[in-house]
Amino acid sequence: MNTARDLAIVALDAAPSHPVEQGDLSLALAGAEVLDLIEALALTLDGDRILPSSQSPTGDRLLDEAATALVRQDPYESVEDWLWRRGRGLSSAYIDDLERIGLTTRPRGRRIPLRTGRTKLVDSPARSRAEERWASREPVLAALAAAVGVHDEPTEDFTSEAVTAVLAAVGDAVQELEAVRQRKAIEDAAFDNVWRGL
Repeated sequence: MNTARDLAIVALDAAPSHPVEQGDLSLALAGAEVLDLIEALALTLDGDRILPSSQSPTGDRLLDEAATALVRQDPYESVEDWLWRRGRGLSSAYIDDLERIGLTTRPRGRRIPLRTGRTKLVDSPARSRAEERWASREPVLAALAAAVGVHDEPTEDFTSEAVTAVLAAVGDAVQELEAVRQRKAIEDAAFDNVWRGL
């Protein structure tokens, strides 16, 4: 199961009516990668620490890249630190990868597909699988989509402590990023007002 790719597909599909911030999606994709790598037995969580295990290939280029990027020395990396480090620019990497493997098309010259809604998903088995998971509101995918604002349905409680920890870290990171955006908007407005007053 590739939750990260499915999340990218769901976000692209929702983009025309629910534009997704690239930073939010990047953080959620990094969280989805942790969950995918737990499922692939490439890592485990010890509290909030990511403990790498075997580095066997997952069959997905970006997940293999994520597995290779794991910190493999004590004290290891927290989920939160992973989200910020791995998440940097990750939405663009996933969007580009979807295009590279033929799951999307876009007009030339479009740089911000999630904001413009110009990237188009093509019919494919990967898209069908993502849509099936989304239609059934598969809990992990629904929780990640809610974190990035694709929908606001309440998420359920998870029996897995690892899943709960990762989803909580994603939610906290997205909130922190939104707080940074709001502070910047206030600072920019104050700066503009100073210039207007001169």
